[in-house]
Amino acid sequence: APGTGRGEAAAERQLAEKPAGPGAQARAVPAAPGPAPGGNPPLPPSLGPSEGVAAPGDGDRAPAGAVRPWRLCLEKILLQCILQSRTLSGADAINALRPFYFAVHPDFFGQHPKEREVNENSLKRLNGYLENLQKPGFRSFKPTQLTFYVREREPNSSNVQESFSASGFRAVSFTLHTRDLLSTVLDILNSCSLSTEHIQSLNVNSQTHKEAKSAVNRPIKWDKTYYSFTGFKDPEEELEQAQRVETTLISWLDDNEASAVKKLKKSLPLRKELERLKFELSHQLELSDIRWQRSWGIAHRCSQLHSLGRLVQQRPEVLKNVKGRTVVFTDRSGMSAAGHIMLGTMDVHHHWTKIFERLPNYYKLQKRLLFLEDRISQLLGGIEVIYIEELQPLLTLEEYYETLDSFYNKLRDSRLPFHPRSLRGLQMILESDRYAPSLHEFGHFTIPTVCDPATLQWFIFAKAQEARENLKRKEEMMITEKELIDTSTEKFSLDRLYKEPSVSSAQMIDCCKRLLEESLPYLQGMHLCISHFYSVLQDGDLCIPWNWKN
Repeated sequence: APGTGRGEAAAERQLAEKPAGPGAQARAVPAAPGPAPGGNPPLPPSLGPSEGVAAPGDGDRAPAGAVRPWRLCLEKILLQCILQSRTLSGADAINALRPFYFAVHPDFFGQHPKEREVNENSLKRLNGYLENLQKPGFRSFKPTQLTFYVREREPNSSNVQESFSASGFRAVSFTLHTRDLLSTVLDILNSCSLSTEHIQSLNVNSQTHKEAKSAVNRPIKWDKTYYSFTGFKDPEEELEQAQRVETTLISWLDDNEASAVKKLKKSLPLRKELERLKFELSHQLELSDIRWQRSWGIAHRCSQLHSLGRLVQQRPEVLKNVKGRTVVFTDRSGMSAAGHIMLGTMDVHHHWTKIFERLPNYYKLQKRLLFLEDRISQLLGGIEVIYIEELQPLLTLEEYYETLDSFYNKLRDSRLPFHPRSLRGLQMILESDRYAPSLHEFGHFTIPTVCDPATLQWFIFAKAQEARENLKRKEEMMITEKELIDTSTEKFSLDRLYKEPSVSSAQMIDCCKRLLEESLPYLQGMHLCISHFYSVLQDGDLCIPWNWKN
């Protein structure tokens, strides 16, 4: 759900309200067995070491605290019977996935819009997968590939695909093809290198679960020769083959084209309304642009523009200072580090009015910020200090000014011997959550605010020539990317072709080149988004991974 600047703390409290320990689970289970709402039988209270059943004639011969071998055997048999009658319920799955939600929930990525968007979309698809698993009689499962950015920075020993985003979060990709909640939960936790010990507190483990499944309602298992002689298909082999088959672009478009076309047609009136509202407000307020930080639906965007339109009618005097500016609908109100007016979608008109009234003060602070960037540039040999919205966390003007001021004071005290204008033409951005400088593929330096001045000087001198080459390559890459987008849009008669911010130019170029080699009549008139996964958005946009398979 969309959050505000207070969303991260609120989400932390909300997720932490219910304990995930065994005690909490035991209290939630009724003493008498009976069918659960989800169709799964509840788990009776487990037997502890001191809760065995006394044998006739046992009396008081055993010392206090002693456990007899027959008693341990009986407890083991009883526990096995309990586990065999147990499957993971929907509530249990949510409880078991709580560490995962803590690690990937979008509300914890408020200052990282790219990672937040990826996690938000992946969570929607994961929730749909979990809901299907709980539907009685649902058997049509398709492998689902998911990508999450994980907040923990511990080393991962699993064999899933992993990389690190520009902000330092661990990117984890995995494919779900399990047919029960327990296996799915374990796959998710193991793929993200999260502990599964707390699942044992639910008296469930994967091996016992498999044994329980095979002991209860166990199907007849024929010898392989039976299928050879009779000509019938082996269901186990079919299942293994289906799990090995990877989703291809053609097969996915075959399965989802009708759904996307239906949603797109339904959204067309709202799309026209959105364009009308955006044009009228931009013209009336003389705005440079109106944008959205996140991929909200068309209806949500229309409602935000209607709210802004009502404010214009009620308080036109407070909007006299917005001429030439860009308005961005986001999670909090203020002015961004890039100088855009941010309107929090969860805020009311009163908060928006205050932001518009404070614009003259924001403009003064922006001038001081530009002066500070110029001073830093002079101390570092003419290198240009820039802020890149697509790559950096979403910062307010005040936050970014504090970052620049701290870095400037550190540089001024160190007095680094940079020759004036020796680094002109080069660019750098500042990051507060990094500890070592780096050179981006687009040619700009990423400098931590806590970087040691001597290390900074050595790194910039060592990488200056490579940075210039990367900057030149970036210009060529941007031209190539635009040409390929235009060519692909024309060839497939697309209404729109765009990419998510987390998809790099190199990935977009590779994707478009491969698309142009295909014949895809499905795409005519569609909105195509290049992403990291397959999905049909609520307004009919088709999302495909940039590294799609054929």
